[in-house]
Amino acid sequence: MRPDPALHAPVLRARPTIAHLDADAFFAAVEQHQRPSLRGRPVLVGGVGPRSVVATASYEARQHGARSAMPMEQARRLCPPSTIVLVPRFAAYSAFSARIMTALREVTDVVEPVSIDEAFADLTAATGPQTDLDELAHTIRERARELSGLPVSIGLGRSKLVAKLASEAAKPGGVRVVGADEEDAFLLDLPVRALWGVGPVSAARLDGLGVRTVADLRRQPLDTLLMVAGEAGGTNLYRIARGWDDRPLTTVRERKSAGAEHTFDTDLHGRAATAAALDPVIDAALARLGRHAAAARTVVVKVRLASFTTLTRSVTLPRPTIEEAALRDAAHRALQLAEVTEPVRLLGVAFHALSEHAQLMLPLGPELPEVAEVAVTPDQADGPGGGEAVSAPPPVTGPVRATAATVAPGLDVETAADGRGWVVRVGDDGRIAVRFETARTGPGYQRWIDPDAEDLTLVEPLGPDGEPLPGATRED
Repeated sequence: MRPDPALHAPVLRARPTIAHLDADAFFAAVEQHQRPSLRGRPVLVGGVGPRSVVATASYEARQHGARSAMPMEQARRLCPPSTIVLVPRFAAYSAFSARIMTALREVTDVVEPVSIDEAFADLTAATGPQTDLDELAHTIRERARELSGLPVSIGLGRSKLVAKLASEAAKPGGVRVVGADEEDAFLLDLPVRALWGVGPVSAARLDGLGVRTVADLRRQPLDTLLMVAGEAGGTNLYRIARGWDDRPLTTVRERKSAGAEHTFDTDLHGRAATAAALDPVIDAALARLGRHAAAARTVVVKVRLASFTTLTRSVTLPRPTIEEAALRDAAHRALQLAEVTEPVRLLGVAFHALSEHAQLMLPLGPELPEVAEVAVTPDQADGPGGGEAVSAPPPVTGPVRATAATVAPGLDVETAADGRGWVVRVGDDGRIAVRFETARTGPGYQRWIDPDAEDLTLVEPLGPDGEPLPGATRED
């Protein structure tokens, strides 16, 4: 019988030359950097509707129990009245992210971005036997702050797993280097929930076995873990409990999908209302697909019911296409396949099987789309993704007059007399509270503006240099 590879340790590098950089409370940190009056105050970034969730909570907000993926209403109840809630500004975040990643790319070409605010890097080529890795990590951290003005945390380890855990241990704004002789001492006391692949469901099952720390997990035989988490999941738990992670860094990331979701303030009732509400979601998804200059072959529609059950249906076209009519029709077909009869709280549209090559969908014959039906599933999966989506406002495509209907807290605005500011709140009477300040000016003053009596304009966000971002939009 062939030996199970799960029972054998991989050959890991001798020194901790894999780095994981993570920008601390990234969205909130950008807002506090650009809006000086917010520094030291609780800040929540996310949606502002009654069903919105928190995308990022500042450390001041976390002290009161707020956290990412929490319902915004719950986070606001936990935080003091002085807490500021802002909508996301992805153009600004992308500009700051590029500066942070530059700090890594100045040291090594082997950088694997994981998300807008974190990345792995292989420092092997930048080091020698005598290189002080702790000093190198501190240098990268300070360079990231110099370029972006934001705090970052850096962890170094012999694997992605340990480097990621080390950066978590270094927060906020610190450095942690875990060498080979320190790995066991570092890992064993960690809660099992800290490990990749251990979500709420797996953690609950392991807790039933008395497994609460990595040390507890390491004591479990492979057969027990296979019984709890299945073949792939159990094997993964066995390996990561021992720090066995030999995954290479991937510097080229293939985009697999583009899409959009929207959570409605009130439930949609009836198929006609749901179908009508799908088109704006399709528009947002098509805009993202267009920005990536890709064609799509598979269209997936996600429907989250008021009961929090999620249905997904997909339609696969005969060939990849960028033709809007064909993609829109496929999305509506997928929605019809869901046969929705209950109230709907969220709709999502995603384009998959992306390609750089597209063909027009001409009526050449009886070639029909393939239809894939995905089983109805309640939202009980491990890991992120169970919360409601955070929808960004529509993009700015030119000068837009700011009114109560076109602004939201956090968006950038300008008047001829006051210059640049940001929306603090929108009053019930249609007036808009604006605080006029930037990172360069320091804390500014706030006043109420009646947009019917005074010109107020939506403007592009500023970048790390304090200059307007050319052609910026409010969508990623």
